[in-house]
Amino acid sequence: MQRTVGVRTMLNRYAKDAGAVLSLVCALQVSTALQADAYYNATATRVRVQPNHVQHSQTYWQRHPKVKAAAIGGGVGAAGGALVGGLTGHGVVRGAAIGAGTGAGVGLIRSSRTLKRHPIARDVATGTAAGLGIGWAGGRGGSRAFQGAAIGGAVGLGVGLFKNLR
Repeated sequence: MQRTVGVRTMLNRYAKDAGAVLSLVCALQVSTALQADAYYNATATRVRVQPNHVQHSQTYWQRHPKVKAAAIGGGVGAAGGALVGGLTGHGVVRGAAIGAGTGAGVGLIRSSRTLKRHPIARDVATGTAAGLGIGWAGGRGGSRAFQGAAIGGAVGLGVGLFKNLR
C-alpha cells in the first residue's frame, strides 16, 4: 500500500520549522491573489467599447454613393452639354446646365441597385437620358429633345443587347 502524503507533511519534512512552512503558504496565497488581481485588471482594461460611428475625414454627403454618382455624372454631363451647346450655337452655359442635370440623372441610373440586376434596361435608360440631354442642349424646342431621347434609347438597346446577349 502506498501512503498519500499531504502538502503540509511534505513541507514539514523539508522545512526546518513550522513557521517557515506557514510563511511559505501565506506567501504563495498572497502571490496567487496578486496574480489574479493583475490578470483581472489587465483583461478588464483590454475590453474596449466599440463606438457607434467611425470617424471619417469626409462628410456624409461626400461619402454617400448616390451623391457621388450624381456629382460625377453632373460634371461629365456639364462638359458634354457645353460642347454640344457651343457647337450648335445655342449657348455654352445653357448646354452646360442641361448637361449637368442630364449627367446627374445618368449617374443615378448607372448606380441604381435595381437596374444593376437588369443590365439591358439600364443601358436603355442610360441611352434615353443621354439622348434627351443632347437633343435638348442642341435644339430650341422639345421635338429635338424627344427625337434625341428616341435615338439614344435605340442606341442603348443595341449596346445592351450586344453586351449581354452573346
